[in-house]
Amino acid sequence: MPERPFALVRRPAETLADGIVTFIERQPVDLELAKRQWDGYVAALHRSGWPTVVIDGDDAMPDCVFVEDVVVMFGDLAVVTNPRQPTRNPETTAVRRTLDDLGLESTSITEGTLDGGDVLKVGSQVYVGLSGTTSASAIDQLARILAPRGYTVTAVPLTKALHLKSAVTALPDGTIIGYEPVVDAPGIFESFLAVPEEPGAHVVVLDDDLLLMSSAAPETAALLTDRGYRLERVDVSEYEKLEGCVTCLSVRVR
Repeated sequence: MPERPFALVRRPAETLADGIVTFIERQPVDLELAKRQWDGYVAALHRSGWPTVVIDGDDAMPDCVFVEDVVVMFGDLAVVTNPRQPTRNPETTAVRRTLDDLGLESTSITEGTLDGGDVLKVGSQVYVGLSGTTSASAIDQLARILAPRGYTVTAVPLTKALHLKSAVTALPDGTIIGYEPVVDAPGIFESFLAVPEEPGAHVVVLDDDLLLMSSAAPETAALLTDRGYRLERVDVSEYEKLEGCVTCLSVRVR
């Protein structure tokens, strides 16, 4: 196993442009630009102290680059999800094989369906979007898996975005940030901060004061800088056309 921390990533498929779009109008995707953006994203992780373990893309699975949907880390435990979409469910095979090769403890969701993009961790609190891709029975199973490890799981209604982390993410201090027009119930979170741009709602915590975020949210970047955070800003425009964001493209293993 590589020395921790590291990030699990998956190369984009040649069929990326055929990825699933649910809440936005389909736009043309520039595959070559998407590949360069993926390289830039991985480089930003490396610069920030997160070497990567890379899984090859699979052209039979257009969305496979969004590896976060397939596995969620809870400490030393990897929970392999159960995607609802038939084109996405096979993504779990290569990810599970990689987890085994890395020697990571893993378990699987077998009751209902769950996408990792619906799972937001804030310390021992786990929010899970009850969405078009994640079902109540899967949330119940996840709660049973995590209870012995001290986690509390809370279901969050979600009707305005593909995944919970398409609408909200968390800052290192536990503040939930979100683009309010696509957040169903901001009052469910103990501390909620509205941000002015939708891409600004998505941050990856790389260190206590370091965030990875989209370059498409300059006003939010200024807001976060004013709060004392350092930023790694990356262009992920081609993935945003597929309802993806910076969180979707990696799984951090601490």
